Amino acid sequence: MYKFISRAIQDLKNNPACGTKIPKRLWPKTYIEKNSITNLWKYNLPNAWRLVYTIKEDDIMILNVLLEWFKHKEYEKRFKY
Repeated sequence: MYKFISRAIQDLKNNPACGTKIPKRLWPKTYIEKNSITNLWKYNLPNAWRLVYTIKEDDIMILNVLLEWFKHKEYEKRFKY
C-alpha cells in the first residue's frame, strides 16, 4: 500500500486535480465539519482502494490534503452508495 500511496502523492504533485471530483451532494458531513472542505476528490488506487483528498489553495501555493484511504467497500459505506 505504501508504494501505491507514494505513487498517488507523486501524481498529485504533478497535477493536483488528477483524481475524480466528487459532487458536493455526495460529500460526507464528517469531511465538511472536520476539515471545512470546499472541494472533494478521489484517486483510485490498485486493488479497489480509494484515496480521498481535498485541494486547498491561496495566492502562493496549492496544497493537496489527503483525508483518508480505504478499501472500496469502506468507501461505499462512507459515501452511502
